[in-house]
Amino acid sequence: MTTFALRSFAGSAADLHALPVDDGARPEVWVCDVDRPAVALGSTQRADVVAREACEVAGVDVVRRRSGGGVVLLEPGGSVWFDVVVPTAVRASVGLSDDVGASMVWLGDHVVAALGALGIGSPGPLDVHRGGMACSSTWCPLVCFAGIGPGEVRRDGVKLVGISQRRTRAGSRFQCMVHVRWSPGRLVELLAGPLPSGALPAVAVLPAAAASALPGAVAASLGAS
Repeated sequence: MTTFALRSFAGSAADLHALPVDDGARPEVWVCDVDRPAVALGSTQRADVVAREACEVAGVDVVRRRSGGGVVLLEPGGSVWFDVVVPTAVRASVGLSDDVGASMVWLGDHVVAALGALGIGSPGPLDVHRGGMACSSTWCPLVCFAGIGPGEVRRDGVKLVGISQRRTRAGSRFQCMVHVRWSPGRLVELLAGPLPSGALPAVAVLPAAAASALPGAVAASLGAS
């Protein structure tokens, strides 16, 4: 049995994304609390998808994460961001596959188990997306929560938990997010045109207390495997 310690960090989105997974990494779940709003670009996204002037006027940082996916809006109190760190040395012992897609599903299954332990899942069933990247609107892949990728969790068919991953020689860092509130209008104001047609897809949210308890429940599920 491998214990995943729960750690909390607070700071700017840039500083939190820069937290290293180095050779001394341990199995941990990191809770990352941003101290000011930020728009986070995926690792391969073009920087010009963000309206820099609008972000400056609104006091919103623009940062780039090292994992994939689309734009995410990070606001204090608006979501819960937590990362799962799996050092290479323990990958096999916790059942983590070398296959990137399978490893995302592995974590998604643990997230669903954690949600179940918190009594979440009714009304509306939970499920883990086990296929490839799927887009339900023209906003995908611009906005992270406008599509669904392997391992990500839906509630009643609507995306609830987003997951991205970065792997290095030292280990894997899974970046996870669940919304307490969904602010599509606020996000759209910070993006550069021309924008996709239609409205952003709906996003499932959790009550603040349940969202805050989720990282600890995920750590417990991982430790029980």
